[in-house]
Amino acid sequence: MSFTRLAGIDFTSRPTARKPITVALGVGHAGGVRLERVETHASFESFAAWLRSPGPWLGAFDFPFGLPRELVEALGWPREWLALINHYAALPRAVVRDTFAAFCAARPAGRKFAHRACDGPAGSSPSMKWVNPPVAYMLHAGVPLLIEAGLHLPGLHAGDPARVALEAYPGLLARELIGQRSYKSDEAAKQTPARLIARKDLLEALEQGRTRLGLRLRLSHAWRDALVADASGDQLDAVLCLLQAGWAAGRPGFGLPANVDPLEGWIVSA
Repeated sequence: MSFTRLAGIDFTSRPTARKPITVALGVGHAGGVRLERVETHASFESFAAWLRSPGPWLGAFDFPFGLPRELVEALGWPREWLALINHYAALPRAVVRDTFAAFCAARPAGRKFAHRACDGPAGSSPSMKWVNPPVAYMLHAGVPLLIEAGLHLPGLHAGDPARVALEAYPGLLARELIGQRSYKSDEAAKQTPARLIARKDLLEALEQGRTRLGLRLRLSHAWRDALVADASGDQLDAVLCLLQAGWAAGRPGFGLPANVDPLEGWIVSA
């Protein structure tokens, strides 16, 4: 199946009008991805309705799809992915936090968190982390929505083959282009000129296709100005995920390694 309609999703575990789920929508074409528009969803209900949009489309979602196998086995949780997700989603967030905190407290300094195999190549936070960023809560909130909407998660869960969901991580692509420079903040006091320049540099590099993904971002002047002006970086993160979706759409098996752990999942392009 050919996927030309693409989406990149910057997710939050507590969507509001001020901090919504941000969806960048675009179209893939030879050597690039064209950004068409950015939508926002201030509630899980609105986002869930969008997930049911008819295919074919491929989306790259900025939240983890799995937990570290080491953690799952230590806790005695189900070792089959869907059973694990159902078990995890049924736990209150406070129980998730206390369970993970107790796991970390029992481990030596420097090895507090368990990691997935993809964390090293992607440079991502462990999916069990509940603060800064709270990706454990993002998994807790987000993955059940994908399952309920009937999406296909390659390597993890069979669903509608015309609506494919992949795990993405915008930081992976951003670091390739601007190193460790910060380009965003939700705090007004930290929305500095240096971060504004970093967003401009990042966007310029995406438009020039200066990444190992080999794709150019194409967008209007108005969208370029809007992405630079968004000091939170949410729209830009969604666009970074959109590029990762475009890369996956052009690869056999969506570019996922053949030996992906069926419990942990993988971050696309890592």
